[in-house]
Amino acid sequence: MTKWSRALSALPLVATAGLATWDMTQKKHALLRNFPVLGHGRYLLETIGPELRQYIVTSNDQERPFSRDQRSWIYASAKGENNYFGFGTDDDVEDQIGYPIIKHRTFSPTPPPTDPHSGNEVVLPSAKVLGGPRGRRLAFRPQSLINVSAMSFGSLSGPAIEAINTGVRLAGAMHNTGEGALSPHHRQGGDLIFQIGTGYFGCRDEHGRFDLERLKDVVASAPVKAIEIKLSQGAKPGLGGVLPAAKLTEEIAQIRGVPLGHDVISPSRHGEFTDVDSMLDFVERIADATGLPVGVKSAVGDLTFWQHLVEQMAPGDRGVDFVTVDGGEGGTGAAPLVFSDAVALPFLVGFTRVYAEFAAAGLTDRLTFIGSGKLGLPKAAVVGFGLGVDMVNVAREAMLSIGCIQSQKCHTDKCPTGVATQNPWLVRGLDPATKSVRLANYLATMRRDLLKVSEAVGVVHPGLISTEDIELLDGTRRGVGLAEVYGYEPGWGTLGAPLADEITRIMLGTVPVGGAAQPSPSAVG
Repeated sequence: MTKWSRALSALPLVATAGLATWDMTQKKHALLRNFPVLGHGRYLLETIGPELRQYIVTSNDQERPFSRDQRSWIYASAKGENNYFGFGTDDDVEDQIGYPIIKHRTFSPTPPPTDPHSGNEVVLPSAKVLGGPRGRRLAFRPQSLINVSAMSFGSLSGPAIEAINTGVRLAGAMHNTGEGALSPHHRQGGDLIFQIGTGYFGCRDEHGRFDLERLKDVVASAPVKAIEIKLSQGAKPGLGGVLPAAKLTEEIAQIRGVPLGHDVISPSRHGEFTDVDSMLDFVERIADATGLPVGVKSAVGDLTFWQHLVEQMAPGDRGVDFVTVDGGEGGTGAAPLVFSDAVALPFLVGFTRVYAEFAAAGLTDRLTFIGSGKLGLPKAAVVGFGLGVDMVNVAREAMLSIGCIQSQKCHTDKCPTGVATQNPWLVRGLDPATKSVRLANYLATMRRDLLKVSEAVGVVHPGLISTEDIELLDGTRRGVGLAEVYGYEPGWGTLGAPLADEITRIMLGTVPVGGAAQPSPSAVG
């Protein structure tokens, strides 16, 4: 053995001895002082723990926030693969409390088509005209019940935003910009909802104050269909937002109008209004200037805000065109653990409390209700529609469809699939051209499954599903209807007769109907 080969063979031993010496002399980690070298295994396992649990340890329905079955369904749908499951459900239907059951009808005036894949080509519009009740100049009927929720360029990479915007264009859906302004990546032809956050990014002056003229310019420069004023979000309600300086590139700084080298802070409260009265003045000011429908997004905590909003909207001279209710289980924004875990009500509880305030005042047909917070799976969305949701916004589900693997590293700038990072090496792995098609496939599949469930229930549109069509199980002991569980009064959660008739006419003119057996000559009735 030569001198060099002996030296090279000794390197691992020398390195291990050096590491052991450092471990025993450092004072930061007691574990390493007591168990030199070996102690590093613990930190390695801690680092890759989520991945180990995701792929090896957990069952199909155990992992959070999205189980393996849920992710598999999204991935297969996005890729256009077989997304059916065989050998029965592995959900714990027998013992789970609150498990939703959708009650199909034996007879229906609209028998489903025979082709199990029919419905992909069907447009599934909103049952309500956004901005119609308030007479907005640019009121419109959204052509997709399922749209992509607010995720800013900065929190997501440029290619991820491009994939999403191209995908919604392919699917005929809409894309919320998030509060981080409208970037060139949003300009791939997909319809937009421009979100105004507390930082007024993209529509602020040099002092960070709201600038109406800049807002008018930016919405006129792109296919912006509506404006959403963000009050709070489910991941961090009442906290504001932070884009770490590590993720702030020169491009992002220019788009948002902020200086480089500093964390970008979104305050927890708006500076343009201080109560519901002044907020509605702000809403009407924007709507008058742009002609666009204007709404608000908020998680739900104390109900005082919602009660005051209903009171102020009752006379009919001012009001929001839509409310986006975000559940506390939402999570595209990084937040302290206590905010992620315990601040803001989960969607079903929060939404039903908000809806009840509007329903008691007879206002539910005068605005559109958008649900957000893990509603991007058909079962959850159907429950939302039964409770009065008109449209659904998806966020993490959209991320999964374009390649997210739930590594939960969004806040570290180390997203391994290039979705939630600004790291050039990681970003290069995401191809917008292929991922956009996957998002479009996922959205189309969601709409198809919602249409098929509607047909099973005996209606032609998800907006016609009512609280009577769904019950929640108390294990194997009994099932309780949604109305009873959430304190709904008769008629709540349903569309008014004019809206129901209108969407029925629209759907009967577009949905393929067939699949029933030919009438028998001896049939009675």
